[in-house]
Amino acid sequence: MGNLSSSSSTKLAEKCPMLEKSELPLIANSFRLVSKNSDKCKEEDLMKFWGSQMDPRLAQYITNFLFGPLGSRTGFVELPRFAELYVYTVRGTKDERISVLLSSLGQTPESELTEIAYPLIKEYVEAVVSSYMRAIRLEGGPEFKSWESRGFRIVKECIQKLAESLVYDVVQQSTQKVTRADAERWLSKNPIFLKMLEHVFSHLYNYRNVKNSSEEKRKEDTDDSKSRKKESVPQQEIVLHTMLPFCEGLQYMPDYPAFTDLSQMLFINANVPAALQNKWRFLFSSQIHGESFSTLLGRIVDQGPTVFIVEDSNGYIFGGFATESWALSPNYVGNDTSFLFTLRPKMRSFPASGYNDHYQYLNLHQQTMPNGMGMGGQHNYWGLWLDSEYGLGECAESCTTYKGYFQMSATKKFNVRNVEVWGVGDKPIKESESDETSTRSILDSNSDSKAILQMSGREQYSDGYREEPKD
Repeated sequence: MGNLSSSSSTKLAEKCPMLEKSELPLIANSFRLVSKNSDKCKEEDLMKFWGSQMDPRLAQYITNFLFGPLGSRTGFVELPRFAELYVYTVRGTKDERISVLLSSLGQTPESELTEIAYPLIKEYVEAVVSSYMRAIRLEGGPEFKSWESRGFRIVKECIQKLAESLVYDVVQQSTQKVTRADAERWLSKNPIFLKMLEHVFSHLYNYRNVKNSSEEKRKEDTDDSKSRKKESVPQQEIVLHTMLPFCEGLQYMPDYPAFTDLSQMLFINANVPAALQNKWRFLFSSQIHGESFSTLLGRIVDQGPTVFIVEDSNGYIFGGFATESWALSPNYVGNDTSFLFTLRPKMRSFPASGYNDHYQYLNLHQQTMPNGMGMGGQHNYWGLWLDSEYGLGECAESCTTYKGYFQMSATKKFNVRNVEVWGVGDKPIKESESDETSTRSILDSNSDSKAILQMSGREQYSDGYREEPKD
């Protein structure tokens, strides 16, 4: 990447020994652009170059790290410090990332007795989250476009709730002071925030490294003077992957009635197992397919893992991730990667506690068992329940199946306003009929249709004559 001469590369490596060989041309080119081909970069030049790419609050925090806190600012920053910011944020150790955090907030990074006001660290996290959402919008990758083109937006209020969800447990005690130990513990168990931090700074250091307009090139040529030969701009763009999945199935619905925003979808997907995060498949919307429990089931059976999103009549939004295909059964199914979540008024996820395995349940037309679909808890005390009588739901005050759970709906028994269901990951491939010929009767080949007839309350009165299996 780039065409650094061997001598330039050697000098750069000597100045910035923390950089890996593959990073040298990226950092050199980025510094050349922000410093206008100087060996020192001024604060105003850096902010002019990067300012539109991030939240203004993060810009202020970055200047604290690079140029020092207000009252003791230096007039410029040199390449080694500029490179440190990249290394510490993109692939830094826990101590290096804590150093960036404390320095950005105007604290002494070496002090073990540092205390930070909780609202200040919360604002820092919100600035990173806001900058992350801005970065993926500016990059306009296929994942972002697949949602944005169908009416999903980035809502400021939801960004704030996402940030609060990432930082709410940074303080263990009932105090508003965050110690260095608190911050270290919080960072070590917060992969979503670390991925956002890495993406934001990868975006900043890659900004305009590849494509410069002809006008920008002309201005750079003038500023650089004709006597100096510029190093060439890298020709290979680095692809930055988001935590958004690719949205599939809304191609023919340009005016989809979304009641969630992109930061909420990102939050859910970031908690889904990594192997399933690449794609969401649209399966059901009560606003499109109607308010029918049998229609809902007919569209979600045999679809693999799913995400349910429910809005109650009070505007609370919540749901769950189910790990197994939905199928009629008197038994619980699923595994401990399932979780419940709430998006409004708070954004939280509730992972499996391990206390029991009551992850998902679906039954219909039974006299002695509950009829509907549920996740967590137990019969009549569900973490999330949608009754077969469409429009009625329930969230208990507590649920032992999921850790940290609290009642997600506004009231224990609620009325449904909206329901959405998404298949997560690729659709499961059914076994071919040829593989089943030796063990299945032809009367079993239309089992899906028979199940949907049963769901809708219609019975099949005869299975016909079934031959005995041959020896």
